Amino acid sequence: MEKSMERFKGIHPGLILERELKRRAIKPSPFARSIDTQRQIFNAIIKGKRGIPVPLSLKVDQALGIEEGTFALLQTFYEIKNAKINLGSINKPDLTTLRKVLFWDTDVNKIDWEKQAKAVIHRIFERGNQEEKNEILRFYGKEQVQQALSEPTTAPMLLHKH
Repeated sequence: MEKSMERFKGIHPGLILERELKRRAIKPSPFARSIDTQRQIFNAIIKGKRGIPVPLSLKVDQALGIEEGTFALLQTFYEIKNAKINLGSINKPDLTTLRKVLFWDTDVNKIDWEKQAKAVIHRIFERGNQEEKNEILRFYGKEQVQQALSEPTTAPMLLHKH
């Protein structure tokens, strides 16, 4: 797999393909025709509504000059991530301990507890009670919590200077 694609593991490959086409200033419809694929199927793939089959992924890899199998592997990693979510095997803190009001602006079931660790830690330590802080310490570990809290957060945007 292309090293530049490693960071996209778990993201729908169609969304990555759409980004790559935009980056190269390639329009999706002509590209779909160039690899002998129906426009509707190709659009469903780049909108994340349909998976990319192996034969098509090989055509895409070749047409874009990307290492063979890159998009097939991205599809596999995406399916693995979804399977883990469906099986409930992705680690998450004990949600019965955390008040829903702390995550008023998001669906708690859609939080990526690994990728959004810093934001979660900051939120709990700014607004949470001691029981919630203890759960986050248990889940992430003292070292990761200390590191996240030592890093500055993004300051809120101000519309007017006072």
